[in-house]
Amino acid sequence: MAVIWIKFVICAGIILFAGKRVARYADAIAEKTGLSGLWIGVVLVAAATSLPELFTGVGSVAFLNAPDLTVGNLIGANSYNLLNIAFIDLLYKGGPLLGAISSGQLFTAVFSLVPIMLATMGIILSGSGSSVWSVANVGIFSIAILISYCLMTRFLYKFEKKRPAEKTIKSENKYSDISLNKTYIHYCVAAGIIVISGVWLAYIGKELCAISHLEENFIGSLVLGFATTLPEITVSIAALLIGAKEIAVANMLGSNMFNMTIIFVDDILYRRAPILQVASENHIWSACTVMAMTAVIIVAMATRPKKKIFNISWYVPVLVVIFLLGAYLNFLFRSGS
Repeated sequence: MAVIWIKFVICAGIILFAGKRVARYADAIAEKTGLSGLWIGVVLVAAATSLPELFTGVGSVAFLNAPDLTVGNLIGANSYNLLNIAFIDLLYKGGPLLGAISSGQLFTAVFSLVPIMLATMGIILSGSGSSVWSVANVGIFSIAILISYCLMTRFLYKFEKKRPAEKTIKSENKYSDISLNKTYIHYCVAAGIIVISGVWLAYIGKELCAISHLEENFIGSLVLGFATTLPEITVSIAALLIGAKEIAVANMLGSNMFNMTIIFVDDILYRRAPILQVASENHIWSACTVMAMTAVIIVAMATRPKKKIFNISWYVPVLVVIFLLGAYLNFLFRSGS
């Protein structure tokens, strides 16, 4: 048992190391190609830091035949991302973080609810015995998640283009010491390390299930979910420290949108049946946790709080309580309990 946890720590450390570099070079690419703040966080950085979730999912369905492991990982990672927003809020000294970011972030928060709701509907309908449509053995809800992601990111891109350029983030010539071609190379190398680590992490998760006798949805949601969000929290803390609060929050919310889109990729690779059709109904508890936490963040963004009490924004303890309650319910109602 100890050996497996040692491997888990080593793998998580590699993901953390490579994730920081992926985000750095993604930021460099963004600077050199002229992309802007919210778009960087929601699409470029979020996709980069979600590579562990992507390739852990690929390893889970392509090599291990463990669909619950990948679905649990993706939903669990989303709950950790929202918990991480509470954590970086504690680090932010300029008042409540969610009251100090742009209006575009509210769109992103609302949009992040769409794919998780579609995934939950797919699991509920499959569990109720209803006939769920599929195309080439890919579930209709997985396809809907992909389409919604494309439409939402397109809207955000157009929204950002209409906004005046941000003046709060002074990032010009930050990466003048490296050419664009070298930036692409470094980015791909770091991403490749995450690919290998993500597949390895799937095997470690399967071993933990076998030895601990816990279900795949529980291991995926809490253990792998934590490990695969290490790049997100690392990048967001680094962004906050340089004053890029927009990127810090957009990275988390954008990752939640991208993570659910990974279900479509996993569905293509899992040829036995539409992946949401075979996913455990216990994932619904985790999904409800994500939706409840997202709703709290939406309310906070909409009301734009101005003050903290003892350096704590009102929504921070609420997010923590919902996360812990969701983790408890996930454990309590897991299969075989």
